[in-house]
Amino acid sequence: MHSLKGRIQHYTWGGNTFIPSLFQQASSEQPSAEYWLGIHAGAPSQVVLGQGASTSLQALINSDKARYLGKSVKDQFGNLPYLLKILDVKDMLSIQVHPNKQAAEEGFKKENELAIPLTAPNRNYKDDNHKPEMMVALSDFWLLHGFSPVIAAQLDAYAFLKGFKEIFQAEGIRGLYQQVMEMPQEAINQLIAPHINAIMPLYEANELSKTSPDFWAARAVHNFCGDGHFDRGIFSIYLFNILNLKPGEGIFQGAGLPHAYLEGQNIELMSNSDNVLRAGLTPKHVDIAELLANTAFVPTIAEIIPGSLNKTVQHYPCPIGDFSLSAYFLRAGEKKEFTVDSPSIFLMLNGQVHWKGNASAVLQGAAAFFSAPGEKLFAEATVDTNLFVAAVPQ
Repeated sequence: MHSLKGRIQHYTWGGNTFIPSLFQQASSEQPSAEYWLGIHAGAPSQVVLGQGASTSLQALINSDKARYLGKSVKDQFGNLPYLLKILDVKDMLSIQVHPNKQAAEEGFKKENELAIPLTAPNRNYKDDNHKPEMMVALSDFWLLHGFSPVIAAQLDAYAFLKGFKEIFQAEGIRGLYQQVMEMPQEAINQLIAPHINAIMPLYEANELSKTSPDFWAARAVHNFCGDGHFDRGIFSIYLFNILNLKPGEGIFQGAGLPHAYLEGQNIELMSNSDNVLRAGLTPKHVDIAELLANTAFVPTIAEIIPGSLNKTVQHYPCPIGDFSLSAYFLRAGEKKEFTVDSPSIFLMLNGQVHWKGNASAVLQGAAAFFSAPGEKLFAEATVDTNLFVAAVPQ
């Protein structure tokens, strides 16, 4: 076992207290949105060597890939294929879609051939990988997740949407979504303004429920529409499923599924990628043609994985080969053995555990370590502890 130090990412949508408090740091005015554990070049984790020395997790793996990845992961991926995160979503994230593996490879190659710098704001593909995601709620967590199966009813329920009924009946979800995404900005302003003017007083008076798209549309206006224009992403709020996950519940979001995180804290495990195609509620680059080419225009019945943070063991099914995620609740005095079959990251959110493997350590609070295939770990919890384990399915 190798003790890990991750990296906090200070994105503007993050909260100021949740992640610092986990790691017993003082809160600051700078938002702490994400905590990354992995080899991603944007925030690589450090392996603590002792006596003030450290090295990167990537350097450790590179020193002996057969040992630290195992043969199957080394042969299939050539590196650690996942990134584990803690998120604190204070403000809404962009509405987005992730490409599949083939689209990512083709898009990355094309943009390289066009000599678009990797850091360019108009770059869609930062790498050649897909970015499926599994998330587990640590609090009440709100998100948009796929197209609603009752879009027709939504178009009838809201006056500013009724004009789209004809194209929806003729061309389905794709035709409808393409129209709202390609509308001129002035037409969007004229269409949305009366509805927003009606709901903003209700939002400001705390009279809107978070189960209503009006609540999130009003919040979007508050956060993203300061220039007097209405973001086209507001349409998506009325066309997507609005989900509320309770602590311990999870959900998988694969390629082509439009989604957005709205509020709350979670654990997120994803493939090691930065490829995001955005549809609105963001100052970042929006490429409508590329977004439409990579979106699955199908109604989505949300498959929430039931769970609880106080469950002895909870596995979250991930229908891909890049990663697996499990959660454990170790009660005070409990002993447990773990057999590590693949390169794994163990993340404690709280508690105190005596660990013994190829090394020994007493870890408390939020702490993480990397374990190589073949290692046997013995854990004894001193106090109640929540633990997540990211691995590669074998």
